[in-house]
Amino acid sequence: MLKEAIQNKTAKVGVVGLGYVGIPLIQAFVKAGFNTMGFDIDQRKVDHLMAGESYIGHIPSSWIAECIGSKRFVPTADMKRLAEADAILICVPTPLSESRDPDLSYIENTARHIAAALRPGQLIVLESTTYPGTTRDVVLPILEASGLKAGKDFFLAYSPEREDPGNPNFTASAIPKVVGGIEPQSSELAQMLYAHAVVRVVPVSSCEVAEACKILENTYRSVNIAMVNELKVLFDRIGLDVWEVIEAAKTKPFGFQAFYPGPGLGGHCIPIDPFYLSWVARKHGLITRFIELAGEINTSMPLYVINRVTEALNDAGKPIRGSKICILGIAYKKDVDDPRESPSFELIELLMDRGAVLSYNDPHVPKLPKMRHHRTLELNSRPLEPDFLASQDCVLISTDHTAYDYELIVKHSRLVVDTRNATKGVKVGREKIRKA
Repeated sequence: MLKEAIQNKTAKVGVVGLGYVGIPLIQAFVKAGFNTMGFDIDQRKVDHLMAGESYIGHIPSSWIAECIGSKRFVPTADMKRLAEADAILICVPTPLSESRDPDLSYIENTARHIAAALRPGQLIVLESTTYPGTTRDVVLPILEASGLKAGKDFFLAYSPEREDPGNPNFTASAIPKVVGGIEPQSSELAQMLYAHAVVRVVPVSSCEVAEACKILENTYRSVNIAMVNELKVLFDRIGLDVWEVIEAAKTKPFGFQAFYPGPGLGGHCIPIDPFYLSWVARKHGLITRFIELAGEINTSMPLYVINRVTEALNDAGKPIRGSKICILGIAYKKDVDDPRESPSFELIELLMDRGAVLSYNDPHVPKLPKMRHHRTLELNSRPLEPDFLASQDCVLISTDHTAYDYELIVKHSRLVVDTRNATKGVKVGREKIRKA
Protein backbone atom coordinates (compact mmCIF):
# COMPACT_ATOMS: atom_id res chain seq x y z
CA MET A 1 0.00 0.00 0.00
CA LEU A 2 1.00 3.60 -0.58
CA LYS A 3 1.04 4.45 3.14
CA GLU A 4 3.59 1.74 3.90
CA ALA A 5 5.66 2.66 0.84
CA ILE A 6 5.86 6.26 2.02
CA GLN A 7 6.72 5.21 5.57
CA ASN A 8 9.60 2.98 4.49
CA LYS A 9 10.69 5.30 1.64
CA THR A 10 10.15 2.75 -1.11
CA ALA A 11 7.58 5.03 -2.78
CA LYS A 12 8.90 6.51 -6.02
CA VAL A 13 8.44 10.28 -6.18
CA GLY A 14 7.80 11.86 -9.59
CA VAL A 15 8.04 15.59 -10.23
CA VAL A 16 6.48 17.20 -13.30
CA GLY A 17 8.27 20.39 -14.33
CA LEU A 18 12.05 20.40 -14.07
CA GLY A 19 12.66 24.07 -13.39
CA TYR A 20 13.52 26.31 -10.46
CA VAL A 21 10.91 24.59 -8.27
CA GLY A 22 10.99 21.02 -9.54
CA ILE A 23 14.73 20.35 -9.40
CA PRO A 24 15.21 21.60 -5.79
CA LEU A 25 12.17 19.51 -4.79
CA ILE A 26 13.77 16.42 -6.33
CA GLN A 27 16.96 17.28 -4.47
CA ALA A 28 15.04 17.36 -1.16
CA PHE A 29 13.47 13.94 -1.75
CA VAL A 30 16.72 12.35 -2.92
CA LYS A 31 18.45 13.62 0.22
CA ALA A 32 15.59 12.14 2.24
CA GLY A 33 16.30 8.72 0.74
CA PHE A 34 13.68 8.41 -2.01
CA ASN A 35 14.14 7.35 -5.60
CA THR A 36 12.78 10.02 -7.93
CA MET A 37 11.67 10.62 -11.48
CA GLY A 38 11.52 13.96 -13.26
CA PHE A 39 9.13 14.74 -16.12
CA ASP A 40 9.36 17.64 -18.55
CA ILE A 41 8.07 18.23 -22.09
CA ASP A 42 11.33 20.04 -22.92
CA GLN A 43 13.62 17.30 -24.22
CA ARG A 44 16.60 19.66 -24.02
CA LYS A 45 16.28 19.83 -20.24
CA VAL A 46 16.11 16.05 -20.03
CA ASP A 47 19.18 15.72 -22.26
CA HIS A 48 21.17 18.15 -20.09
CA LEU A 49 20.21 16.27 -16.94
CA MET A 50 20.99 12.87 -18.45
CA ALA A 51 24.44 14.25 -19.32
CA GLY A 52 24.92 15.29 -15.68
CA GLU A 53 24.58 18.99 -16.46
CA SER A 54 22.68 21.44 -14.31
CA TYR A 55 21.01 24.46 -15.95
CA ILE A 56 20.11 26.05 -12.60
CA GLY A 57 22.89 28.07 -11.00
CA HIS A 58 22.47 26.98 -7.38
CA ILE A 59 22.12 23.26 -8.23
CA PRO A 60 25.62 21.82 -8.90
CA SER A 61 26.19 19.63 -11.94
CA SER A 62 28.19 17.25 -9.75
CA TRP A 63 25.05 16.51 -7.73
CA ILE A 64 23.00 15.93 -10.88
CA ALA A 65 25.65 13.58 -12.29
CA GLU A 66 25.85 11.63 -9.02
CA CYS A 67 22.06 11.15 -8.84
CA ILE A 68 21.81 10.15 -12.48
CA GLY A 69 24.66 7.67 -12.06
CA SER A 70 23.09 6.09 -8.98
CA LYS A 71 19.64 6.12 -10.60
CA ARG A 72 18.23 8.02 -7.61
CA PHE A 73 16.96 10.52 -10.20
CA VAL A 74 15.61 9.50 -13.60
CA PRO A 75 14.58 12.37 -15.90
CA THR A 76 12.32 11.73 -18.89
CA ALA A 77 10.08 13.45 -21.42
CA ASP A 78 7.93 10.32 -21.77
CA MET A 79 4.70 11.10 -19.96
CA LYS A 80 3.51 7.51 -20.28
CA ARG A 81 6.04 6.72 -17.55
CA LEU A 82 3.98 8.70 -15.03
CA ALA A 83 2.44 5.36 -14.08
CA GLU A 84 5.80 4.34 -12.59
CA ALA A 85 5.64 7.02 -9.87
CA ASP A 86 3.77 6.41 -6.62
CA ALA A 87 3.53 10.13 -5.86
CA ILE A 88 3.38 12.79 -8.59
CA LEU A 89 4.13 16.41 -7.67
CA ILE A 90 3.09 19.03 -10.25
CA CYS A 91 5.45 22.02 -10.52
CA VAL A 92 4.50 23.64 -13.84
CA PRO A 93 4.16 27.35 -14.72
CA THR A 94 0.99 29.32 -14.08
CA PRO A 95 1.40 32.52 -16.14
CA LEU A 96 -1.14 35.20 -16.96
CA SER A 97 -2.87 35.57 -20.30
CA GLU A 98 -2.61 38.81 -22.31
CA SER A 99 -5.78 39.99 -20.51
CA ARG A 100 -4.23 39.19 -17.09
CA ASP A 101 -6.48 36.17 -16.56
CA PRO A 102 -5.07 32.90 -15.17
CA ASP A 103 -3.49 30.65 -17.80
CA LEU A 104 -3.98 27.14 -16.45
CA SER A 105 -3.04 25.39 -19.70
CA TYR A 106 0.15 23.90 -18.20
CA ILE A 107 -1.76 22.50 -15.22
CA GLU A 108 -4.58 21.18 -17.40
CA ASN A 109 -2.24 19.51 -19.90
CA THR A 110 -0.25 17.93 -17.08
CA ALA A 111 -3.43 16.65 -15.45
CA ARG A 112 -4.46 15.06 -18.76
CA HIS A 113 -1.09 13.32 -19.06
CA ILE A 114 -1.46 12.02 -15.51
CA ALA A 115 -5.05 10.90 -16.14
CA ALA A 116 -3.93 8.90 -19.17
CA ALA A 117 -1.41 7.00 -17.02
CA LEU A 118 -3.27 7.07 -13.70
CA ARG A 119 -3.43 3.83 -11.74
CA PRO A 120 -4.95 2.96 -8.36
CA GLY A 121 -2.89 3.90 -5.32
CA GLN A 122 -1.15 7.02 -6.68
CA LEU A 123 -0.91 10.35 -4.83
CA ILE A 124 -1.10 13.54 -6.91
CA VAL A 125 -0.06 16.88 -5.39
CA LEU A 126 -0.35 20.20 -7.19
CA GLU A 127 2.37 22.68 -6.18
CA SER A 128 1.94 25.33 -8.89
CA THR A 129 0.71 28.64 -7.50
CA THR A 130 -2.91 29.21 -8.41
CA TYR A 131 -6.25 30.54 -7.20
CA PRO A 132 -8.36 28.81 -4.51
CA GLY A 133 -10.47 26.09 -6.10
CA THR A 134 -8.09 25.02 -8.87
CA THR A 135 -7.27 21.59 -7.41
CA ARG A 136 -10.91 20.68 -6.79
CA ASP A 137 -12.58 22.40 -9.75
CA VAL A 138 -9.95 21.96 -12.49
CA VAL A 139 -7.55 19.12 -11.67
CA LEU A 140 -9.97 16.73 -9.96
CA PRO A 141 -12.47 16.43 -12.87
CA ILE A 142 -9.65 15.78 -15.36
CA LEU A 143 -8.20 13.01 -13.19
CA GLU A 144 -11.60 11.44 -12.45
CA ALA A 145 -12.33 11.32 -16.18
CA SER A 146 -10.00 8.31 -16.08
CA GLY A 147 -12.76 6.41 -14.29
CA LEU A 148 -10.86 6.38 -10.97
CA LYS A 149 -12.23 8.21 -7.91
CA ALA A 150 -10.32 10.52 -5.59
CA GLY A 151 -10.09 9.31 -2.00
CA LYS A 152 -10.82 5.77 -3.07
CA ASP A 153 -8.63 4.87 -6.06
CA PHE A 154 -6.16 7.75 -6.03
CA PHE A 155 -5.37 10.67 -3.72
CA LEU A 156 -5.16 14.39 -4.44
CA ALA A 157 -3.75 17.32 -2.46
CA TYR A 158 -2.31 20.81 -2.81
CA SER A 159 0.96 22.04 -1.30
CA PRO A 160 2.22 25.42 -2.54
CA GLU A 161 5.84 25.75 -3.57
CA ARG A 162 7.83 28.25 -1.52
CA GLU A 163 11.13 28.14 -3.38
CA ASP A 164 13.45 31.14 -2.97
CA PRO A 165 16.11 30.68 -5.68
CA GLY A 166 19.64 31.44 -4.56
CA ASN A 167 18.82 31.76 -0.85
CA PRO A 168 21.33 29.46 0.91
CA ASN A 169 19.46 29.72 4.21
CA PHE A 170 16.19 28.39 2.84
CA THR A 171 16.58 25.45 0.50
CA ALA A 172 13.50 23.37 -0.38
CA SER A 173 14.05 21.03 2.57
CA ALA A 174 14.41 23.92 5.05
CA ILE A 175 11.09 25.62 4.25
CA PRO A 176 7.89 24.49 6.02
CA LYS A 177 5.29 22.92 3.71
CA VAL A 178 1.59 23.79 3.91
CA VAL A 179 -0.52 20.78 2.88
CA GLY A 180 -4.25 20.52 2.22
CA GLY A 181 -6.02 17.46 0.77
CA ILE A 182 -9.14 17.01 -1.31
CA GLU A 183 -10.33 14.73 1.51
CA PRO A 184 -8.80 13.48 4.80
CA GLN A 185 -6.93 10.44 3.49
CA SER A 186 -5.34 12.46 0.68
CA SER A 187 -4.24 15.06 3.22
CA GLU A 188 -2.77 12.42 5.52
CA LEU A 189 -0.75 10.75 2.76
CA ALA A 190 0.59 14.07 1.42
CA GLN A 191 1.60 15.14 4.93
CA MET A 192 3.40 11.83 5.49
CA LEU A 193 5.28 12.18 2.21
CA TYR A 194 6.50 15.74 2.75
CA ALA A 195 7.38 15.05 6.39
CA HIS A 196 10.31 12.95 5.16
CA ALA A 197 11.74 15.74 2.98
CA VAL A 198 11.06 19.09 4.67
CA VAL A 199 11.72 20.59 8.07
CA ARG A 200 8.05 20.94 9.00
CA VAL A 201 4.63 20.11 7.58
CA VAL A 202 1.75 22.52 8.26
CA PRO A 203 -1.60 20.77 7.72
CA VAL A 204 -4.65 22.85 6.80
CA SER A 205 -8.30 21.88 6.47
CA SER A 206 -8.57 21.85 2.67
CA CYS A 207 -6.68 22.33 -0.56
CA GLU A 208 -8.50 25.67 -0.96
CA VAL A 209 -6.91 26.99 2.26
CA ALA A 210 -3.48 25.86 1.05
CA GLU A 211 -4.05 27.55 -2.32
CA ALA A 212 -5.19 30.78 -0.63
CA CYS A 213 -2.18 30.68 1.71
CA LYS A 214 0.27 31.01 -1.18
CA ILE A 215 -1.71 33.84 -2.80
CA LEU A 216 -1.79 35.68 0.54
CA GLU A 217 1.98 35.37 0.98
CA ASN A 218 2.69 36.89 -2.43
CA THR A 219 -0.03 39.55 -2.27
CA TYR A 220 1.39 40.70 1.07
CA ARG A 221 4.76 41.25 -0.55
CA SER A 222 3.33 42.87 -3.68
CA VAL A 223 1.31 45.44 -1.71
CA ASN A 224 4.19 46.34 0.61
CA ILE A 225 6.68 46.65 -2.24
CA ALA A 226 4.21 48.91 -4.04
CA MET A 227 4.00 51.11 -0.95
CA VAL A 228 7.77 51.65 -0.77
CA ASN A 229 7.93 52.16 -4.54
CA GLU A 230 5.34 54.91 -4.22
CA LEU A 231 7.21 56.43 -1.28
CA LYS A 232 10.43 56.30 -3.30
CA VAL A 233 8.88 58.60 -5.91
CA LEU A 234 7.48 60.93 -3.23
CA PHE A 235 10.68 61.07 -1.17
CA ASP A 236 12.76 61.74 -4.28
CA ARG A 237 10.50 64.67 -5.10
CA ILE A 238 11.04 66.21 -1.66
CA GLY A 239 14.75 65.46 -1.56
CA LEU A 240 14.85 62.43 0.75
CA ASP A 241 16.65 59.12 0.24
CA VAL A 242 14.07 56.35 0.62
CA TRP A 243 16.75 53.77 1.45
CA GLU A 244 18.06 55.86 4.33
CA VAL A 245 14.49 56.27 5.60
CA ILE A 246 13.90 52.50 5.48
CA GLU A 247 17.18 51.76 7.28
CA ALA A 248 16.14 54.14 10.04
CA ALA A 249 12.62 52.69 10.29
CA LYS A 250 13.81 49.08 10.50
CA THR A 251 15.60 49.83 13.79
CA LYS A 252 12.16 49.66 15.43
CA PRO A 253 12.10 46.20 17.04
CA PHE A 254 8.36 45.65 16.58
CA GLY A 255 5.57 46.54 14.18
CA PHE A 256 7.73 47.13 11.10
CA GLN A 257 9.16 44.88 8.41
CA ALA A 258 11.46 46.37 5.81
CA PHE A 259 10.53 46.14 2.13
CA TYR A 260 12.67 47.73 -0.56
CA PRO A 261 11.92 49.59 -3.80
CA GLY A 262 13.32 48.63 -7.16
CA PRO A 263 12.97 49.05 -10.93
CA GLY A 264 9.85 46.86 -11.00
CA LEU A 265 8.73 43.43 -9.87
CA GLY A 266 10.36 40.22 -11.06
CA GLY A 267 10.27 36.49 -10.49
CA HIS A 268 7.61 33.88 -11.08
CA CYS A 269 5.36 34.79 -8.11
CA ILE A 270 4.88 38.39 -7.03
CA PRO A 271 4.22 40.00 -10.45
CA ILE A 272 1.67 37.29 -11.33
CA ASP A 273 0.02 35.53 -8.42
CA PRO A 274 -2.00 38.40 -6.85
CA PHE A 275 -3.86 38.79 -10.16
CA TYR A 276 -5.13 35.22 -9.80
CA LEU A 277 -6.94 36.43 -6.69
CA SER A 278 -8.21 39.51 -8.51
CA TRP A 279 -9.66 37.24 -11.18
CA VAL A 280 -11.49 35.16 -8.56
CA ALA A 281 -12.79 38.34 -6.94
CA ARG A 282 -14.23 39.57 -10.25
CA LYS A 283 -16.00 36.24 -10.70
CA HIS A 284 -17.69 36.88 -7.35
CA GLY A 285 -18.57 40.50 -8.11
CA LEU A 286 -15.84 42.02 -5.96
CA ILE A 287 -12.90 44.33 -6.67
CA THR A 288 -9.55 43.77 -4.93
CA ARG A 289 -8.53 47.42 -4.77
CA PHE A 290 -5.24 46.90 -2.90
CA ILE A 291 -4.09 44.30 -5.42
CA GLU A 292 -5.07 46.40 -8.43
CA LEU A 293 -3.43 49.54 -7.06
CA ALA A 294 -0.27 47.66 -6.08
CA GLY A 295 -0.06 46.20 -9.57
CA GLU A 296 -0.51 49.64 -11.12
CA ILE A 297 2.27 51.16 -9.00
CA ASN A 298 4.71 48.29 -9.45
CA THR A 299 4.25 48.11 -13.22
CA SER A 300 4.87 51.86 -13.46
CA MET A 301 8.35 51.58 -11.94
CA PRO A 302 10.30 50.76 -15.15
CA LEU A 303 8.96 53.94 -16.78
CA TYR A 304 9.90 55.94 -13.68
CA VAL A 305 13.45 54.55 -13.96
CA ILE A 306 13.68 55.47 -17.64
CA ASN A 307 12.50 59.00 -16.87
CA ARG A 308 15.26 59.27 -14.26
CA VAL A 309 17.79 58.02 -16.81
CA THR A 310 16.51 60.62 -19.29
CA GLU A 311 16.84 63.41 -16.70
CA ALA A 312 20.36 62.32 -15.75
CA LEU A 313 21.50 62.20 -19.38
CA ASN A 314 19.85 65.56 -20.03
CA ASP A 315 21.81 67.07 -17.13
CA ALA A 316 24.95 65.78 -18.86
CA GLY A 317 23.86 67.43 -22.13
CA LYS A 318 22.95 64.18 -23.91
CA PRO A 319 19.69 62.97 -25.43
CA ILE A 320 18.69 59.38 -24.68
CA ARG A 321 18.53 58.67 -28.44
CA GLY A 322 21.96 57.52 -29.53
CA SER A 323 23.31 57.31 -25.99
CA LYS A 324 25.22 54.15 -25.06
CA ILE A 325 23.56 52.55 -22.07
CA CYS A 326 24.72 49.39 -20.30
CA ILE A 327 22.23 47.59 -18.06
CA LEU A 328 23.75 45.75 -15.12
CA GLY A 329 21.73 42.69 -14.19
CA ILE A 330 19.19 40.69 -16.19
CA ALA A 331 18.20 38.19 -13.47
CA TYR A 332 15.16 39.32 -11.49
CA LYS A 333 17.08 39.34 -8.20
CA LYS A 334 20.66 39.35 -6.98
CA ASP A 335 22.98 36.35 -7.28
CA VAL A 336 20.64 34.07 -9.27
CA ASP A 337 20.40 33.12 -12.95
CA ASP A 338 16.60 33.32 -13.05
CA PRO A 339 15.33 35.94 -15.55
CA ARG A 340 11.60 35.24 -15.22
CA GLU A 341 9.50 38.42 -15.26
CA SER A 342 12.64 40.49 -14.68
CA PRO A 343 12.00 44.25 -14.94
CA SER A 344 15.24 44.47 -16.92
CA PHE A 345 13.38 43.32 -20.02
CA GLU A 346 10.87 46.14 -19.67
CA LEU A 347 13.76 48.59 -19.21
CA ILE A 348 15.39 47.22 -22.37
CA GLU A 349 12.22 47.70 -24.43
CA LEU A 350 11.63 51.23 -23.12
CA LEU A 351 15.23 52.17 -23.94
CA MET A 352 14.98 50.59 -27.40
CA ASP A 353 11.83 52.62 -28.09
CA ARG A 354 13.76 55.77 -27.22
CA GLY A 355 16.67 54.96 -29.52
CA ALA A 356 19.36 54.09 -26.96
CA VAL A 357 22.32 51.92 -27.97
CA LEU A 358 22.11 49.01 -25.55
CA SER A 359 24.47 46.53 -23.94
CA TYR A 360 24.28 44.55 -20.73
CA ASN A 361 26.29 42.62 -18.19
CA ASP A 362 25.17 39.81 -15.93
CA PRO A 363 27.66 37.29 -14.53
CA HIS A 364 24.80 34.79 -14.13
CA VAL A 365 23.12 35.29 -17.54
CA PRO A 366 25.77 35.09 -20.29
CA LYS A 367 23.31 35.47 -23.18
CA LEU A 368 20.10 37.48 -23.29
CA PRO A 369 17.34 34.83 -23.22
CA LYS A 370 14.15 34.88 -25.25
CA MET A 371 11.17 35.84 -23.13
CA ARG A 372 7.53 35.11 -23.87
CA HIS A 373 6.23 38.68 -23.66
CA HIS A 374 9.26 40.68 -24.81
CA ARG A 375 11.06 41.38 -28.06
CA THR A 376 14.11 39.28 -28.75
CA LEU A 377 17.46 41.06 -28.73
CA GLU A 378 20.63 39.18 -29.67
CA LEU A 379 23.07 40.31 -27.00
CA ASN A 380 25.80 38.66 -24.94
CA SER A 381 26.99 39.84 -21.56
CA ARG A 382 29.83 42.36 -21.93
CA PRO A 383 32.87 42.23 -19.60
CA LEU A 384 32.99 45.21 -17.26
CA GLU A 385 36.43 46.40 -18.28
CA PRO A 386 37.46 50.00 -17.53
CA ASP A 387 37.59 51.00 -21.21
CA PHE A 388 34.13 49.58 -21.85
CA LEU A 389 32.64 51.35 -18.84
CA ALA A 390 34.26 54.61 -19.89
CA SER A 391 32.74 54.27 -23.36
CA GLN A 392 29.17 54.17 -22.00
CA ASP A 393 27.11 57.30 -21.55
CA CYS A 394 25.19 55.65 -18.70
CA VAL A 395 25.43 52.48 -16.62
CA LEU A 396 22.01 51.46 -15.27
CA ILE A 397 22.05 49.14 -12.25
CA SER A 398 18.94 46.97 -12.44
CA THR A 399 20.06 43.96 -10.36
CA ASP A 400 22.52 44.36 -7.50
CA HIS A 401 24.63 41.19 -7.87
CA THR A 402 27.22 40.66 -5.16
CA ALA A 403 29.84 39.91 -7.80
CA TYR A 404 29.87 43.51 -9.02
CA ASP A 405 32.76 45.75 -7.96
CA TYR A 406 30.78 48.95 -7.49
CA GLU A 407 33.85 51.02 -6.67
CA LEU A 408 35.35 50.05 -10.04
CA ILE A 409 32.05 50.60 -11.86
CA VAL A 410 31.59 54.11 -10.50
CA LYS A 411 35.26 55.01 -10.94
CA HIS A 412 35.32 54.27 -14.67
CA SER A 413 31.75 55.20 -15.63
CA ARG A 414 30.60 58.64 -16.71
CA LEU A 415 27.14 58.29 -15.17
CA VAL A 416 25.57 55.59 -12.96
CA VAL A 417 21.82 55.29 -12.39
CA ASP A 418 21.25 53.03 -9.38
CA THR A 419 17.80 51.46 -8.85
CA ARG A 420 18.87 49.20 -5.93
CA ASN A 421 21.01 51.41 -3.69
CA ALA A 422 23.86 49.12 -4.69
CA THR A 423 26.40 51.95 -4.63
CA LYS A 424 25.66 53.00 -1.06
CA GLY A 425 29.18 52.02 0.06
CA VAL A 426 30.99 53.83 -2.75
CA LYS A 427 32.93 56.80 -1.44
CA VAL A 428 34.72 58.16 -4.53
CA GLY A 429 32.80 59.50 -7.53
CA ARG A 430 29.43 59.89 -5.86
CA GLU A 431 28.73 62.93 -8.03
CA LYS A 432 28.30 60.48 -10.93
CA ILE A 433 25.54 58.51 -9.18
CA ARG A 434 21.80 59.13 -9.61
CA LYS A 435 19.29 57.03 -7.70
CA ALA A 436 16.10 55.84 -9.36
